[in-house]
Amino acid sequence: MNERALSDIEVLIIEDDPRIAEINRRFIEKVDGFTVCAIATNEFEAKLQLDVLRPPLVVLDVYFPDTDGLTLLSFIKQHYPGTDVIMLTAAKEAKTVVQAVRAGVFDFIVKPLVFERLRATLEEYARFRRQVTTWQEERSTVEQSEIDSLLQSAGNARMAGSGAGVLWAKGIDKVTCDKVLDLLNRRGELTTGTVGIELGMSRSTARRYLEYLVESGDARHDQMYGIVGRPERIYRRIPSTP
Repeated sequence: MNERALSDIEVLIIEDDPRIAEINRRFIEKVDGFTVCAIATNEFEAKLQLDVLRPPLVVLDVYFPDTDGLTLLSFIKQHYPGTDVIMLTAAKEAKTVVQAVRAGVFDFIVKPLVFERLRATLEEYARFRRQVTTWQEERSTVEQSEIDSLLQSAGNARMAGSGAGVLWAKGIDKVTCDKVLDLLNRRGELTTGTVGIELGMSRSTARRYLEYLVESGDARHDQMYGIVGRPERIYRRIPSTP
């Protein structure tokens, strides 16, 4: 085994389609510091490989003929707490995403896979893993600033932009963005004025967050023409694909 392989983060791919699993393997191994240790295509193989290999990272699909990814995610978190999980799946249902995030996935990436998006997540995960390893091996206590840095690394992956693999844009606060997205989900469509009134922010700030949701693929905008005055943009939620 070469020197690079000895220091690589090993990844177990759990994906029922062998062709897609091979594509995922090639993408993962294009990122420095990562190697795929095995591929499992069903529940039996997944549990066997987890028990034998104890990988630090699993890339997990949701859809399987004999089980589902959320069930496997729960199994991993219960029996292999030292193993982290990145969901890589065509599933876009809000309920699925929420369950996965609450169960503790490091990231949730929707197919079709874009390499730059995956690379951004893996590089962030490598930083996260190095920090965790250092703490476990060398530290007995840590400072608040170090804790904040670790949590930021864990959260940055989930804040990656769609397609481009870019982390949260400058000037975009996650908590505020979640509030705007929640309002959009409840209303179905919004204007900057509506967001300003509901969330107590200026129109320019509301526009910045709404445009960010457009860029991230969560919303689209159209021009709304009134009887008088300039046209105003109306922002609508992009429905999930069944």
